Amino acid sequence: MIDPRYIDPDQVLIPRGGMDPAELEAVISVLSAVRRWREAEERMSEESRRQMHLGDNDMKAMRFIIVSTNWGTSATPGMIAEHLGISTASTTKLLDRLAAAGHITRTPHPADRRAIVITVNERAHDEVQERVGRLHARRFQVAAKLAPEEREVVIRFLDDLSATGTVEAGTVETGTVETGDVD
Repeated sequence: MIDPRYIDPDQVLIPRGGMDPAELEAVISVLSAVRRWREAEERMSEESRRQMHLGDNDMKAMRFIIVSTNWGTSATPGMIAEHLGISTASTTKLLDRLAAAGHITRTPHPADRRAIVITVNERAHDEVQERVGRLHARRFQVAAKLAPEEREVVIRFLDDLSATGTVEAGTVETGTVETGDVD
């Protein structure tokens, strides 16, 4: 439930005094659409991970390795650890899981024999491409259908919305949430 009339009936956090009822409904519709998108994204992501028997970081690692390879970079355990923000020990366990499942291969680095290169096996690459790649392609098509000025509005809205999740997002002292510079 994201309707401020229910979650904040006393208007402590979300002052609505003087807001036209139609405008309030329109704002609630926008937030409802964002919620539907978030829930759909979570379902799609969970389904992809479930079908491939992967955890969240496992899938993120697979995508990182694939993108690194596509850009001509050899993915190493250290790079994966840094990308995921996890320890090297956790990365080793993650890579052990992926290797045991047949998703990745570890090989000596061609330029640094002390390092290891991680590659995604062809079957796993095809599976990620089919599940995640097609999803991203559909999202790209949706964004491509927007007019340039619509894209700018969406970008600004999503950036502003993303900023609300940070500590720096502001306070509620005056009854409004400040999100920094607004063009």
